[in-house]
Amino acid sequence: MKLISRNTDYAVRAVCYIARQDKKIVSVVELVKALGIPGPFLRKILQVLNKKRILISNKGSGGGFKLARKEDKIFLSELMEAFQGPFRLNECTFKKELCPNKKFCWLKNKIDIIEDMVLSQLSTVTIDSILKGK
Repeated sequence: MKLISRNTDYAVRAVCYIARQDKKIVSVVELVKALGIPGPFLRKILQVLNKKRILISNKGSGGGFKLARKEDKIFLSELMEAFQGPFRLNECTFKKELCPNKKFCWLKNKIDIIEDMVLSQLSTVTIDSILKGK
């Protein structure tokens, strides 16, 4: 099981790179060269980030992307949810139907506690803290 998908990893790399550019608009071509991510794939990731209001898109000549918010207001958990959906360790399904024991299952309750702990920690990680190595 992977905690962070490839899309999320690439999104974090792109947002960190853009953050290091001091509010300069960064073109897709520059990002592709700097990060080594295939252009069409990166464009889709950037579109999602724009739609989620993490990045701002500037179109036309000299266009590209810049951060929509400061680095300390963009959270890893937000990027993960944009590409992976809500964080879940277990869906509690049995043959594609909800488990009939879901309300009373000790294991489900324990997994919920673990999920909350992980989300709590992920919610403290910002782009700023990643850039500073904290």
